Amino acid sequence: MKLSEILSRDTLSLSFEVFPPKTDLAFDSVEKAIFEIAKLRPSFMSVTYGAGGGTSKYTLDIAKDVKSKYNVPTLAHLTCVSSTKETVRERINDIKKAGIDNVMALRGDIPSDKLCDDRSKWDYSHAIDLIRELRESKHDFCIGAACYPEIHPESTNRKEDIKYLKEKVDAGCDFLTTQMFFDNNLLYNFLYQIREAGITVPVIPGIMPITNATQIDRAIKLSGSFMPQRFKALVDKFGTNPKAMMQAGIAYATDQIIDLYANNITNVHVYSMNKPEVASSIQSNLSDIITII
Repeated sequence: MKLSEILSRDTLSLSFEVFPPKTDLAFDSVEKAIFEIAKLRPSFMSVTYGAGGGTSKYTLDIAKDVKSKYNVPTLAHLTCVSSTKETVRERINDIKKAGIDNVMALRGDIPSDKLCDDRSKWDYSHAIDLIRELRESKHDFCIGAACYPEIHPESTNRKEDIKYLKEKVDAGCDFLTTQMFFDNNLLYNFLYQIREAGITVPVIPGIMPITNATQIDRAIKLSGSFMPQRFKALVDKFGTNPKAMMQAGIAYATDQIIDLYANNITNVHVYSMNKPEVASSIQSNLSDIITII
């Protein structure tokens, strides 16, 4: 099923993101956790292209199994940074052969050994290059891309950021998923600005439940996310108590989602970090609000 069909519905939906294992030894435990999340029957599940943006040979295997074993629509991530056209086209064909209709087109993190390379010589320097490649392929994918309510870390200002975002949409992007944020007002302001700029595709808010204090530094490093005072107070109060912090983090994320739904945002994506207990708790908290597909 294409995500464009899910996103066009009027009913509320909740989806989860998972990531493949870093090593062969971790595959069984990671797969088990992912399948536990799949059993919750979310509206869809996205499978990242390796932790931290690295490549992963397991992305397609996991996405295919989630779809075939649990009948949950899947979204396979694909990155292109410093890859050749031949390599990317092979990956695109592999995705289609696996029966996956939905692709999240991302540039990906630049490998440390490539930071000083001349990017003008790369076949793909930005996500828009991959979106065009996917759209020009013989495969009819539903294509997603990332957006940043708090401005992409490499953009100099909001105007420039929205300009590049519109170029991605115009290149053939069907929907957008946001980077994590912890203040819903940032999203509402962002949505107003991009709609004014003519970006009309669906935007799926991405919510990251912070369930332990060590996640905070990583979240800030990855996204530059603004931490509201009420969230800082939560961490200060419960951060040293693992059980309390998990419960408080889930409650905070749930509160964000309820507010989004109340403001007519129908689809929310949760960065569940391969934690079935987190996904299950959030879904349970929303059991009388969302419609399980």
